[in-house]
Amino acid sequence: MPNYNYLYSFNYDSHNSELCKLESRQLFNQSEKYKILFSDIKVDPSISPFIKNRFEIITSSDSYTNLITNIKEEDIHIDGFKAEYLILDGDNTDYDERRKKLKDIGYSIVGEPDFENPSIIYSICIYNNIWYFGVLIKHNMEWQKHKKKPFSFSNSIGMDIAKTLVALTSKGDKTKKLLDACSGVGTVILEACIAELNIEGCDINPKRYEQTLKNIKHYDYTSNIYCTDIKDHVGSYDCAIVDLPYNLYSLVDDSTTEHIINSTVKLADRVVIVSTSDIKETIKKSGLKVKDFCIVEKREKSKFARKIWVCEKE
Repeated sequence: MPNYNYLYSFNYDSHNSELCKLESRQLFNQSEKYKILFSDIKVDPSISPFIKNRFEIITSSDSYTNLITNIKEEDIHIDGFKAEYLILDGDNTDYDERRKKLKDIGYSIVGEPDFENPSIIYSICIYNNIWYFGVLIKHNMEWQKHKKKPFSFSNSIGMDIAKTLVALTSKGDKTKKLLDACSGVGTVILEACIAELNIEGCDINPKRYEQTLKNIKHYDYTSNIYCTDIKDHVGSYDCAIVDLPYNLYSLVDDSTTEHIINSTVKLADRVVIVSTSDIKETIKKSGLKVKDFCIVEKREKSKFARKIWVCEKE
């Protein structure tokens, strides 16, 4: 029987499978499997686009009857609770049986439930023939409002990737200072801001700079944004994100890529880079070492793909 504090469940489309596994390796030091992961590491589900729930394990048993006995022995007294059944991979329990089990949970807790605005959600689930009881922390979907940001452009990275980049760099640690080195219209910065992370951004393009400011203001976020070449930017950061420019309006060659990466390395020890080409040699020359990597392909039948490089100074 697994002896962990937390069980995480994930949700993602097949084209994001490798991105999710990259993120889970960085957050939990292991890849999720079958959209499930056990860990002693506590992570806010809302830092990730893929973590659906964090299940905080209170007790477990290979017998459902014993699980109910264990719950009663916890002697839980609380008002405003709600009980939910968490369905995991391989669980074929039908609806009526799930409802019956939720009644068992309710009768095992002393207090008045609140089904509309619960102060806490208790949950049960079964995985690999082991029953679990615990507290369920759900993913907050509020970040989806960024789909309606005032300014965007066709080649911006998607929100899933932007949110993952924030998770990869910060690991959910709000004490870390982050930099978005090529901020564009602020897609990454919005995801960091809603997670209450400390992030700054810079971009050499005055138009993109203005659009970032307006996007941030639209959601009443606060972040320092600079209109400057990254080589002229001054500061010190724990981590940096570099989404290398590649669209039709950006004349990008090897020297530009080297310039951006080399300049960013002077500002942060850990750098997560997004590219559309193989930049292994450029990364190596900059003094960074690739710690992890994945390729994210677009949903459409297209050869276009983004490469995500998680790097640290050697």
